[in-house]
Amino acid sequence: MRTEDGVSAVGPGPLRRFWHSALGFGRGKASWMPWTLIGLLILCVVAQLLVQYRLNVWNRDFFDALEKRNGAGIRHQTYLLPGLAACSIFLAAFAVWARMTFQRSWRGWLTAHLVGLWLENGNYRRLETGSDEPQLAEYRIAEDARIATDAPIDLVTGLLSSVLTAATFVVVLWTVGGAIAIGPARLDLELPGYLVFASIAYAMLTTGAMLLVGRRMAHVIERKNQAESELKFAVARLRTAPAGPVGAGVPAGAVSFALAEVLRTWRLLCGQHVRTTLVSSGNTLLAPIIGLILSVPKYIDGSLSLGEVTQAAAAFAAVQIAFNWLVDNYPRLAEWASSASRVGVLLLAIDQLGKPRQPAVAEIASRR
Repeated sequence: MRTEDGVSAVGPGPLRRFWHSALGFGRGKASWMPWTLIGLLILCVVAQLLVQYRLNVWNRDFFDALEKRNGAGIRHQTYLLPGLAACSIFLAAFAVWARMTFQRSWRGWLTAHLVGLWLENGNYRRLETGSDEPQLAEYRIAEDARIATDAPIDLVTGLLSSVLTAATFVVVLWTVGGAIAIGPARLDLELPGYLVFASIAYAMLTTGAMLLVGRRMAHVIERKNQAESELKFAVARLRTAPAGPVGAGVPAGAVSFALAEVLRTWRLLCGQHVRTTLVSSGNTLLAPIIGLILSVPKYIDGSLSLGEVTQAAAAFAAVQIAFNWLVDNYPRLAEWASSASRVGVLLLAIDQLGKPRQPAVAEIASRR
């Protein structure tokens, strides 16, 4: 879909324009607040990773004590668990507070900024009268701005956590899993860090599957958002439509057409979500089991204890969660790109109103 000035509704131009305005939240006298929250979130991610690593070690120690029927060791690990769980729960709750405080403040700032530009010099009138396609600014300011400011902080902190988690637990997999014999026994060949290579191969498989089945999701979400805003626009026009029997006027017909388009795009979006859910749910179910299965040969030959098997399986699952950040967040990333682009299109349209009008070719010719 393209706007009246030929700008693609989803593309680098609108996204650049969105970020140019949205990043103004981090500048000015009140910029200390968002930067403080970002710093706290980074500290929280690092602290949560340390707790997660300590729980991974706890997992090993507990099952080793269980395998040896070590009652004192089991009691010691049991006493440690509530403290580790309390730290993890506190950090998770604090991260939610910091994240939502940032999102609320950013949305408030961006909404006020958009409303100011929209009202300035009567831009709200000029946008509708000078456009072949309604800009539907109210929907973009209210709904798209919300999504555009909700998702980035979640995605960025999630990505940071995934990178740090992958770096940490890849080391655990390499250290605990060790090497495994491959090929004929007489060749004495070994693959070092085989669990690491297995986790990378598995992550490439699931990520590739998600990109394949969800390749059209961004376009479908953009079309769905546009259809929703057009339905709201058509319903709003009913208030100014001439009185008459229901369905007799053009506005009522426009509502029916807009509603049909909304239902059609929702059906397409449903298909996209079904396909991506098949990949993400399958990955969530299989990743821990695959980690256990891959560790079984080392347990059978005595190279790994029961605790090390469970530690390796938990580390394998943690690495998969980290590697599959794109798999888990692809739908939300697509929705954010759609909404941020739509806000960018509105900003670009307002920018065009501020530029001197270029005379048409016919007008230039008439002056000669």
